[in-house]
Amino acid sequence: MGDVNHTVTVFGLGEAGSLIAADLAAAGATVHGYDPADVPTPRGVERHDDPKTAVHGSGLVMAITAAADAQAAIAQAWDAIGRGTVYADLSTAPPSLKEDLNETATLRGLPFADVALMAPVPGRGLTAPAYASGPGATAYAEMVNPLGARVEVVGEEPGTAAMRKLLRSVFMKGMTAVLIEATRTAEAAGEAEWFWDHVVDLVSGADEELLLRMLSGTEKHAVRRRQEMEAAAQVLEILDVDPIMTRSTVESLRKLQQDGLLGAGDESVA
Repeated sequence: MGDVNHTVTVFGLGEAGSLIAADLAAAGATVHGYDPADVPTPRGVERHDDPKTAVHGSGLVMAITAAADAQAAIAQAWDAIGRGTVYADLSTAPPSLKEDLNETATLRGLPFADVALMAPVPGRGLTAPAYASGPGATAYAEMVNPLGARVEVVGEEPGTAAMRKLLRSVFMKGMTAVLIEATRTAEAAGEAEWFWDHVVDLVSGADEELLLRMLSGTEKHAVRRRQEMEAAAQVLEILDVDPIMTRSTVESLRKLQQDGLLGAGDESVA
């Protein structure tokens, strides 16, 4: 593993943190961990009761916490982390928070890496594909990729990786919410089996041409599609399903009529 310091400290030993920490240890890294919560210690990880003790001698500190805990995570051992140590924040957070964390890290001389995990960690662990950006992104990738990670560096600005993660989230979580609402409606209508098979066929056959047609067709037929979704919302209400996503679609189509596909004043179509 060359001259790279493969002593790693992991802040946060929850579901994702424990899996990643265990994989790092299994790959040959010396792994220290800290988590104030009463969670199990991953195999091969040396657990500490004090975050400042946990970071001693580490070449990389990985904060695998919720976004709400990200500032506290870096603050808890900020003055104990050795200068030059890469500090990687893996929380799903807005770019502005990553920029703030970078400023905090820079004051201590810590190269900061904004890391966005782009797939669920369970079942993948350290191999979950990730993007990294920020001053410490390249160093972070060079440390963890030889150990089995799949990190792609996407820029030197902190927040770039976070933005890509959240763009994906808008689509994936939004699509999931629509699927839940539609499935509830299908069950209430007695069409659950047909609906599921139909959706599987739609998703299995999706390609770029379909996506482009969905965008251009929606702008062209916004009025008719809004009326269609207004009718759908009525059906959901009759079936006692709260049409949260369906109502949102109605409003989205109404706004699209006013502003166009990509916003007010933009006449371009994908």
